[in-house]
Amino acid sequence: MAMPPRAGRPLRAGPVGYAVLALFTAGSLFPLVWTAVAASRYNARLARTPPPLWFGDRLGENLGTAWSDANMGLALFNTTLVAGTVALGTVLFCTIAGFAFAKLRFRLKNVLLSLTVGTMMVPPQLSVVPLFMVVAGLGWTDRLQTVVLPTLVSAFGVFFMRQYLVEALPTELIEAARTDGASSWRVVWHIVFPVARPAMAVLGMLSFVQAWNDFFWPVIALTQENPTVQVALTGLGRGYVPDQAVVMAGALLGTLPLLLAFALFGRQIVGGIMRGAVKG
Repeated sequence: MAMPPRAGRPLRAGPVGYAVLALFTAGSLFPLVWTAVAASRYNARLARTPPPLWFGDRLGENLGTAWSDANMGLALFNTTLVAGTVALGTVLFCTIAGFAFAKLRFRLKNVLLSLTVGTMMVPPQLSVVPLFMVVAGLGWTDRLQTVVLPTLVSAFGVFFMRQYLVEALPTELIEAARTDGASSWRVVWHIVFPVARPAMAVLGMLSFVQAWNDFFWPVIALTQENPTVQVALTGLGRGYVPDQAVVMAGALLGTLPLLLAFALFGRQIVGGIMRGAVKG
């Protein structure tokens, strides 16, 4: 009978573990690699069987066409501004609301929390018509605040931060701060935010990616004159024979900033997740 590993001894993966990890890594990278391959080919070559599996010589030309045809420079700027604002607002407001639901006492707290969570079950398509009527009445059509303000707070973010703070934030710490005369905002700034930092990093990353990839509402509220990336991509490949290579080049341009952000901040994000797991 095999003896269990000693406490404190690091676990090591065997050949089967490395093979499984390599398989999953290859499967995860294949869509991105295929997008780059398709973006470097002629449109006619993509329609042939078998499809190309290696890079061609038109990547730069297709990227230039996608950049100019889709107004990609403005789209990337708008999407960065929208996604960054949405992520910052979601983290800030959802952390404060999650703290209130987790640690503060007030009337109808459970009812309000149930109503907040219940909104997650309402399909977003049901709110499109009244939301567009409000936006049109305010004169905000084709403006970035149209896609920012409706998503500054999410029910998922409030529930996520509430569940984290229930376990990670000791009530005794808040009571000690109250005894020292700290106000509610000082408690939030000096106690809640430092404790919730790992969860805030995760929520910010999820909110940023979701706002970057959001398509349904922006394509209704914005036009090609002031687009986000997803709206700009709808203007590519139009014509009797859509140029799929240019479409793939545009999709690659819209994906590269996310890859760059994860390459720069991925270690901090993963480190924050691990610190939160150990603390919890």
